[in-house]
Amino acid sequence: SGGERRRVALCKALLEKPDLLLLDEPTNHLDAETITWLEKTLRDYPGTVIIVTHDRYFLDNITKWILEIENTRGIPFEGNYSSWLQQKQERLRILEKKETQRQRILARELEWINATPAGRLKQNQARITRYNELAGQEFELNRDDVSIQIPPGPRLGNKVLEVKELSKAFDPERKLLDKVSFTVPPGAVVGVIGPNGTGKTTLFRMIMGMEEPDSGSLELGETVQLSYIDQHRDALQDERSVYAEITDEQDDLSVGGRMMNGRAYVSKFNFRGAMQQKLVGQLSGGERNRVHLAKLLRRGGNLLLLDEPTNDLDVNTMRVLEQALIDFPGCAMVISHDRFFLNRICTHLLLFEGNGKVTWFDGNFEAYAEKYLNSDEQFQNRRSKYRKLPV
Repeated sequence: SGGERRRVALCKALLEKPDLLLLDEPTNHLDAETITWLEKTLRDYPGTVIIVTHDRYFLDNITKWILEIENTRGIPFEGNYSSWLQQKQERLRILEKKETQRQRILARELEWINATPAGRLKQNQARITRYNELAGQEFELNRDDVSIQIPPGPRLGNKVLEVKELSKAFDPERKLLDKVSFTVPPGAVVGVIGPNGTGKTTLFRMIMGMEEPDSGSLELGETVQLSYIDQHRDALQDERSVYAEITDEQDDLSVGGRMMNGRAYVSKFNFRGAMQQKLVGQLSGGERNRVHLAKLLRRGGNLLLLDEPTNDLDVNTMRVLEQALIDFPGCAMVISHDRFFLNRICTHLLLFEGNGKVTWFDGNFEAYAEKYLNSDEQFQNRRSKYRKLPV
């Protein structure tokens, strides 16, 4: 899998013991256990480490300086991610005398970081109790260029997704799902987590009808409209411009039943000016991901299936995507190894533990880590397979 390939590349680089170690998005595709191991290894690394990453907990846990690249300039900040966020907010306040949407988004994230773990969990789970209020709001387009809006589908009924005794195996010796059962309630945002290669994407493909289960059932509610964003960006046409690929060259787009200028919509995904005419084949991994998200999110739906949506995304785009999911009046299931992202958006977790075992958990990643990862002997033993490297 992608995560297994990434682990091999990391071990090769670390065992070479260079004086200057350059890592480009090292946590992409890695499960939480491997990221924890990598954090400890890099904290103990005797040389200099320069990392390109958008993993905010990773930044918080290991960095002492942050260099932000903005509008062709490099701006150094001393401290970790939380410190950078405070300094960034103050810098924006000075530069932008009138409070802007960008300042408000930063302030919401900083408020969330500064809350207690119980307070953060309460904020996430409140969306379940206020689902009817969210679903009853009329969709209004936000015309600013620093926020993403996900158009809602039809209002969900009481049944969203019921999975009963679901089993799947491609190899008789290796079960991916073994009699798995769970129910997704209206308004839920479910984080799907677990080690690489345990069947998370296969579950999404079965929900979409792209794979058949060996046994058991998947039942969708009558009003459910699915929208699936997979982790591969291969479907994009490299010879088209960013604008043409996202809008299909339409000057005006229908977004949630409202008409919107195509170039204004594309700018919400941080493609502005000449960037909209850049060929897709010339884009970086993060830029391709933004194009992919922009194309598929405008279709709407009321049950989103997002497979590794934050891979290669810059922090600004992740931040507005988080807010879009928090404000979305529907349900979402999100495969991700980004712990900060999962904490911000999730009301529940679906835990793939290997050997076909899948567990439903009420709460976000922080609550799960507190209850299990830090105390359960089973998980401590599972972590022991990641051994310290002689660096």
